[in-house]
Amino acid sequence: MYRQTAADLSVVRDDPGTSELARFLNALLGRAHNLVYAGGPAEPRGIIHFYARVFPAVFRATLPYTLAAAAIFAAGLVAGAAITWADPAFARLLLGGAMLDTIERGEMWTHSLVSIKPLASSAIMTNNLSVSFAAFAGGILGGIGTVYMMLFNGLLMGVIAVACYSAGMSVSLWSFVAPHGSLELPAIFIAGGAGLLLAKGILAPGFLSRRDSLVESAAVAVRLVLGVIPLLVVAGLIEGFLSPTDVPPATKFAVGASMFVLLAGYVMLVPPPKADSAP
Repeated sequence: MYRQTAADLSVVRDDPGTSELARFLNALLGRAHNLVYAGGPAEPRGIIHFYARVFPAVFRATLPYTLAAAAIFAAGLVAGAAITWADPAFARLLLGGAMLDTIERGEMWTHSLVSIKPLASSAIMTNNLSVSFAAFAGGILGGIGTVYMMLFNGLLMGVIAVACYSAGMSVSLWSFVAPHGSLELPAIFIAGGAGLLLAKGILAPGFLSRRDSLVESAAVAVRLVLGVIPLLVVAGLIEGFLSPTDVPPATKFAVGASMFVLLAGYVMLVPPPKADSAP
């Protein structure tokens, strides 16, 4: 009706004898515009609905992209570990002298976080969000940026793992990583999967135009990125307040396992939204 009225207005404007009708139709269109193009009323429980139902469903639908990002990270980890094992000097080149000297003394470089827990937790959250958003945004470059982020972070993890193993600090390292890494690493993989989804929209548009394919992929990818924000916030809190402390390693591993089981149950078992309530 709105389009038909607009068409009628364009017709009557050409007839000087219908100026009164033209004014009426113009005013009618002006009033109707805000009704036709205004967004729907904001649902008070929209955020809860998104995290309770929509995000798990989107995660399951795009799981192959998350797994692909995790596989790229794993490839980087294996490569970093293999290179460092063959040439220990590579660790000093990548990690820097100060950090490697700390590891060789048998000390965790994370102890300094204990005395500044709130500040450290905030900084960690910001850094994790930055990494995740960068992994997502890298997909706009045809996936090159996303692949680089996944490979580099995996490479770094592999180098640190071998350096700590050589210094007899494997338990210290993995008991530090386990509590928050059980949420942080999956969140980064999900963000990386969102980046790969963007790349798919650009590189493999199928029967759609490249622009329409990108818009369609981005609509799903953005939901993935929004979904990982709470995960990274919780991971930052754990990393700032628990991971670097002297809590027994068994407790840290138990916390990490619990967080991972809860996350897996959340994203895999929560039922999808009803068809009439899905955004």
